[in-house]
Amino acid sequence: MIIRTSIIGIIANVLLAAFKAAVGILASSVAIVMDAVNNLSDALSSVITIIGTKLSERPADREHPFGFGRVEYFSAIIIAVLVLSAGITSLIESVKKIFNPTEPEYTTVTLVVIVVAIVVKLILGQFVKKQGQQLKSDALIASGSDALFDAVITLATLVSAGIMLLWNVSLDGILGALISLVIIKAGIEMLASPINELLGARISQELVHDIKQEVGAFDGVHGVFDIILHNYGPSVLIGSLHINVYDTMDAHQIHGLTRRISEQMFEKHGIIMTVGVYAIATGENKRSQLQSTVMQTLAKHKEILQVHGFYYFEEEHRISVDVVPDISVHDDTALSARLVEELQPLVPGEEISIVIDHNYSE
Repeated sequence: MIIRTSIIGIIANVLLAAFKAAVGILASSVAIVMDAVNNLSDALSSVITIIGTKLSERPADREHPFGFGRVEYFSAIIIAVLVLSAGITSLIESVKKIFNPTEPEYTTVTLVVIVVAIVVKLILGQFVKKQGQQLKSDALIASGSDALFDAVITLATLVSAGIMLLWNVSLDGILGALISLVIIKAGIEMLASPINELLGARISQELVHDIKQEVGAFDGVHGVFDIILHNYGPSVLIGSLHINVYDTMDAHQIHGLTRRISEQMFEKHGIIMTVGVYAIATGENKRSQLQSTVMQTLAKHKEILQVHGFYYFEEEHRISVDVVPDISVHDDTALSARLVEELQPLVPGEEISIVIDHNYSE
């Protein structure tokens, strides 16, 4: 589907570029010629999308066990760089036109071609962008967004033609420069998404919410924590999470529960998920009493968003617990020391280990 959409984009952009170039040359309009150049860059973008899609579909190998899905992000970056290059070239030519102007000659045919170009670009842009969103393809989304920008830019060219015909004032060079700046801005914005994905952008909050709701609905799960997801392409997610279970569950029950969760995560979201376990102390015993004291004390702190992972090493007389602070906390060591100092009198004779955890998904 990505390749078919890209082929449609190539055909449409090449035809538009040919029409615009011919009309721009006949009308002596640098704005229309630069718009034609931009259409050619769009066609090249579609070619790169096809190549990137083919490469990203290669099966995993020994050196790349997670596949080649991230190739698509490189494709999107190349497309953005092409858009930037076209914008810079267009800006240079337009500035030259401002200082050495030639009067463009618009005809009825010229205006008709411009109107047709606007309509075609609007339809093409909406189609490609929608396909990109459905297929989760950054490269297609970038191409579609670029086409929509082209429609707006071409509309500005039409306005310039109208001003020229009505008042005999040529804004061709100035308009060409403005078009170039819009193209450059679009190229910079198009770079952001794939670069963020390669750097490790935060997963969508909607997906995190769905995972918490679905995992929390399993019988025996009493809390979902530490969701971490790594993106290896639009269709490959690998991650981990922890769940709370009562300490009365045996290994066989826990094994079955975590396996069911992993299977559902893969079936519904395509996530290869590792599920870790935190045991909640139950019954009337020292472990339960320590857990209650520590968890309730830490939960009172406004700067602490979450407390989980309590464990009591009985032979070592050591307590370990994870806390997730909010963004106002900048010194993890100081926070840990302060919490240990507060807890120590409440659990005499016990060593306390505070693990400062961080929220990587919310």
